[in-house]
Amino acid sequence: MTGAREDRERVIVKLLRLLGAAAFAGVLVGLLALPGVGSVGMAARDASDSFQNMPDDFSLSPPPERSTVYSADGEVLAVFYEHNRESVSLNQIAPIMQKAVVAIEDDRFYDHGPLDFKGSFRALVTNAQDGGIKQGGSTLTQQYVKNLLVENAKNDKEAQAAKAPNFGRKLRELRYAVNVEKQLTKQQILEGYLNIAYFGSGAYGVQAAAQYYFSKDASQLTLPEAALLAGVTNSPYFYDPEINQKGATDRRNTVLYRMAQLKMITKAQADAAAATPITLHIKKPKADCVDSKAPFFCEYVKDEILGNPAFGKTAADRERLLYRGGLTIRTTLDMKAQKAAQKALALRPSHSKTATEAMVKPGTGEIKAMVVSKTYGDSKKKGQTTLNLAADYAHGGNGGYSAGSTFKIFTLAAALDKGYSVGTTLPAPNSTTVSGYTDCKGNHFEPWTLSNAETSKQKSANLNTGTWESINTFYAYLEQRVGLCEASKMAGNFGMKQANGQPLQQVPSQVLGTNNIDVTHMAAAYAGFAARGQYCTPIAITDVTDSTGKKINVPKSKCSKAVDSSVADEVTRILQGVITNGTGRGMAIGRPAAGKTGTCEAHSCALFAGYTPDLSAVVWYGDPAAPFGNPSPGVYGSNVGPIWRASMRGALQGTKPSSFHTSVGSFSDLGQARIPNVRGLSVQEATRQIEAAGFSVQVSPRAIDSNQRKGTVAYTSPSAGVKADKDTSVVIFVSNGNGPHNRPSKGKRGGGGIWPFN
Repeated sequence: MTGAREDRERVIVKLLRLLGAAAFAGVLVGLLALPGVGSVGMAARDASDSFQNMPDDFSLSPPPERSTVYSADGEVLAVFYEHNRESVSLNQIAPIMQKAVVAIEDDRFYDHGPLDFKGSFRALVTNAQDGGIKQGGSTLTQQYVKNLLVENAKNDKEAQAAKAPNFGRKLRELRYAVNVEKQLTKQQILEGYLNIAYFGSGAYGVQAAAQYYFSKDASQLTLPEAALLAGVTNSPYFYDPEINQKGATDRRNTVLYRMAQLKMITKAQADAAAATPITLHIKKPKADCVDSKAPFFCEYVKDEILGNPAFGKTAADRERLLYRGGLTIRTTLDMKAQKAAQKALALRPSHSKTATEAMVKPGTGEIKAMVVSKTYGDSKKKGQTTLNLAADYAHGGNGGYSAGSTFKIFTLAAALDKGYSVGTTLPAPNSTTVSGYTDCKGNHFEPWTLSNAETSKQKSANLNTGTWESINTFYAYLEQRVGLCEASKMAGNFGMKQANGQPLQQVPSQVLGTNNIDVTHMAAAYAGFAARGQYCTPIAITDVTDSTGKKINVPKSKCSKAVDSSVADEVTRILQGVITNGTGRGMAIGRPAAGKTGTCEAHSCALFAGYTPDLSAVVWYGDPAAPFGNPSPGVYGSNVGPIWRASMRGALQGTKPSSFHTSVGSFSDLGQARIPNVRGLSVQEATRQIEAAGFSVQVSPRAIDSNQRKGTVAYTSPSAGVKADKDTSVVIFVSNGNGPHNRPSKGKRGGGGIWPFN
């Protein structure tokens, strides 16, 4: 009986080979019909017609590929994927791996067409008798088709249909397989299968599997390793060697002896490989930014791709590109600078507070380092955060934080750009009230009362001393003279905006950094001065190619002339004095450098910003959860200078020092005169004499205690006899006659007044 059945099978198989796949499809469905023999013919004929009428267009997208992010020096920073897959060509897969898969999955692969008639017919008869699919019969081509259908499913319903255990699915696979065999060679089909098959533990494709299980490329697989991987695909969970070593070993040995049976290897080779214990060298991929060496920079890159329309019209398009597109993403990050910055954060004054730093290369906008002192992650109990405190809101940051007195640089540049000389002398009292501010829309502001962060040692200052000692009151007067509108525009020229993306708020206190910013854009702005007034927008990505090697257009840095080179050079000269003579004393790094300290309101945060001709860096330190409500007594910008100094030294180590350009402007070519002595004179007469000497006059709105007669001049700022530019504004302080003091009382460090910034 059995022999007769086998004879019938052989006859039918020969017949099907002659008739082709369409006839097989007819017989397949016919055998599923009612048991009556008469119905088989009709069902077979209908199924054959249906098969022929099925669409055979198999233009499905390639399987999703993982995207890899690299530093500028070629280190892998992160991998993004929906499926961990890296497709490789067949010549990059060990020949023994190719043989192992063919041996266990489809040993007649090179002999048959889109289906193996003999194997498929036997499986068909068994399945028909059991009422469903119980026995396999799929060729590698059909498995390749099935996996492609699953990978291209747009939703769970389509994915389930592509894997459904029914004959409709098998018929559809067969129709597509016929077309695939017409379009591709056997080698191309095998390559496609090895790149799409699932090998367990999240590894899709043989290259990802080789890297995951053995920390090597697919080209380096040995016989025991190849047999192990080939066996896994049949049941990736059950044969996963991490979970079930015994099951994986048994399955591996089955593959080995099947290879020996097919003469692909010798029996001795199979015995030796079977006696080899499974040894894994697990190498988990750097999934997303969690495992990255530069997680916050990684987050910046990720948000740039997901948020920039240059990488896709819709958010869904951009997400699909990043997680499925197999991108190779080259970035600007310098690992030497990154490591130096990360190490330097340990120098922050208190580890209960947070520090962040960004580094930008002048003239390019390239972000070279981006660090946050907190560990990247979601565990608040462990003090982790995924909030990128170095970046603006669009790149994973928060609403930003005060810039403190690092923002004074823009008012300084605006003053020099308007022709004010370095010798321009203005009042520098411990506290004062300044009026006369107007924004770009013509809005006028109420008088502004402010004080210095530290007791001022002088009654007046010029652009040098006012900047070196970071005197708030001096800068309030300078902003009033230059114009709030012009000072704000200068900041905008250097790319400054609020961290939430909104334009800067034009208020008098902006000169002291009350607009919330991020250190990345501030570092780019300072880099603009290092590049002699050439400002370039910050960028993190330099090159992107897709899985086929096609380049994707990447937004480039936009560079523009923010201010004349001579002005930028003079700003640099003055800021060099901050490090040698001012609040940044002791922050020298062994090469020409310029910098500026910044202290936030009520000492709630502190900054240090500085640059060389080759690198710009800004450090912020404070409590991001309560930037204005958690003061740190005694914390000034100079206290976080050591972070900046250490990071810059480390980042620039081994590079040749560069020199700044010498300022060639006429900023020090002063037409000067001495302030006349007008003490005891009436305000009217004092004004006449001061103006006759070539100076302008302001009268302080508040009378002060003095031994001079009430209503007469108590003293001036600058003081009588001081040599000053003829465009200097001299402030007259009027006596209230209540002497004996003729000076305002000295304030305490950081205390009492409004806006005690430094």
